[in-house]
Amino acid sequence: MSLPLIGLFLAAFAVGTAEFIVAGLLPALAADLGVDIPTAGLLITGYAIGVAIGGPLLAIFTGSVPRRPLLLALMVTFIFGNMLCALATDYWLLLGARLVVACAHGLFFGTAMVVATRLVPRGRQSTAVSIVIAGITVANVLGAPAGAAIGYRFGWQMSFWAIAALGIVATGALAVLLPKSAPEGEPKQASLWSEVRVLGRPVVLLSYAMIALAMTAFFVPFSYIVPILTEVTGISTANVPWLLFISGVGGIFGNLIGGRLGDWKPMPALVVIFTLGLALYLAGLLAVHDPVAMTIVFFFWALVGFSFAAPVQTRILTAASDAPNLASTLISTAFNIGIAAGAWLGGMALTFGWDYAELPWISAGFLAITLVVALLSWSLERRGAAGSAVAAGQAGTGG
Repeated sequence: MSLPLIGLFLAAFAVGTAEFIVAGLLPALAADLGVDIPTAGLLITGYAIGVAIGGPLLAIFTGSVPRRPLLLALMVTFIFGNMLCALATDYWLLLGARLVVACAHGLFFGTAMVVATRLVPRGRQSTAVSIVIAGITVANVLGAPAGAAIGYRFGWQMSFWAIAALGIVATGALAVLLPKSAPEGEPKQASLWSEVRVLGRPVVLLSYAMIALAMTAFFVPFSYIVPILTEVTGISTANVPWLLFISGVGGIFGNLIGGRLGDWKPMPALVVIFTLGLALYLAGLLAVHDPVAMTIVFFFWALVGFSFAAPVQTRILTAASDAPNLASTLISTAFNIGIAAGAWLGGMALTFGWDYAELPWISAGFLAITLVVALLSWSLERRGAAGSAVAAGQAGTGG
């Protein structure tokens, strides 16, 4: 792993920890700020909205800023925002500070992905993207639980001070390790119209669809995984954190495996990943009542569920390489749409009388649609490649 990618990994770890930390602190935040749990939960919803909307809006206004200074400025904003979180004295101040961090988050990951792909030679871009994504997955497994532990031991404010300190370390690493200019050079400044126009390319649109659909499939059961494991599978509450840790490790390995597969052949890899995912959700319907079988399936849900991220994002970055700023930032928007849709659909299914054990049926349905979209995208890609080859042959023969 190159040193600049280590810097991007550390920054992604810091930003990912800030995203996930609130879920572990909800009871403490609600009690200290004088609000109920659902209201405190809006700190998570508001953050997701800030990422989904604020990031793309910032991308529009920062398209002419060189990527390295932009990344550093975003990390400084991230540090400042988390300091504001630590100093917040009421719910609304904390929500406002979280929105500041969320906007920086949205643009940071889009920019970091573009930079990562320009730090490596062709054929290694998906692996570079997977290293940045690994920062988020490791944050989910280690950073957020550690931050929550600090909050319950020393007060939730200390969690945000710790994240700010982590941000300072990551910013220093970026300042030292990122080259003044990437080996591939800075992308040419594109007009706003060019940034918008690339969003209409079939590869880009269908890749966004795959992200949103696959994340919906994953988060239908994952949003309710604790009651699934305790009430249906019969696993004790004390053992749930261990299963979540096992799942997180699966996500880390899946992401890195996906990066390797994406460097090999992205579309065949995605088709295989979505096919395996569909089979695993169906297997979950059979395994959900057996603790050992469900533990194994849960691990592979995460491994396969996260392995699609690097290949599909690399497709977007490659297809939009001439105007990547807005397209790369909208990747986070697609992920957040899928996360929100999955949680909402799962909740609606439960409201209408579905059992927890039946939720994987919804996941299987959405992943089947994802597989169809992937096959369509692959077909269009091969048709375009064949057309280009014919045109090149005709030009070569003077025909």
